[in-house]
Amino acid sequence: MKTTIEIPDRVFRQLKARAALKGVTMKALVLQAIRDKLEADYADRVSEPGWRSVFGKAPAGSAEEVQDIIDKEFSEIDPEDWQ
Repeated sequence: MKTTIEIPDRVFRQLKARAALKGVTMKALVLQAIRDKLEADYADRVSEPGWRSVFGKAPAGSAEEVQDIIDKEFSEIDPEDWQ
């Protein structure tokens, strides 16, 4: 997909110089910078504290551990307390 973005002259010159120093195209350098930023943002989101941060991201097998804890806690509840 193609798109057009405006890059300030100073940043453009820095981008062009950095790409030349690395021996890559400006396109490749911009694309890698975007990927790095997206991955960093995702990593920040995943490392948020709290139980919601693992929703859909928990390692395989951890659901069974959580279910065991829930089952244990519910087994200790007195049914009379629920009435």
